[in-house]
Amino acid sequence: MVFDCRHPASLARFWSAVLDDYEVAPYDEAELNRLRSVGISDPEDDPSVLVEPVSGGGPRLFFNKVPESKAVKNRVHVDLESDDVAEDIQRFVSLGAKVLTKHEEGHTVLRDPEGNEFCVIH
Repeated sequence: MVFDCRHPASLARFWSAVLDDYEVAPYDEAELNRLRSVGISDPEDDPSVLVEPVSGGGPRLFFNKVPESKAVKNRVHVDLESDDVAEDIQRFVSLGAKVLTKHEEGHTVLRDPEGNEFCVIH
């Protein structure tokens, strides 16, 4: 799954904190050399950041830098199941999400820090 965004590193950190058992892929020497070869000295400025499941099962998420901001509703979005909706929503908001609609037909719609909608399913 690929997310277009303005700052891949920070959005990758948001989603790795939101999703259980996910982390930002570590940078090995080969990856750091790849960045240096294109004039990037700090992984914080990486134009493509990977978030992957720790256990190896599940989709990988790529966060790619684009110049434009999100302008309209997502064509695809993530639905997250929750056993404790209020607690999870509070945690997501503390990470930078914003609540758009509450408890609409069994789900709450939120936006990540760059405006991508996602739902918490009750």
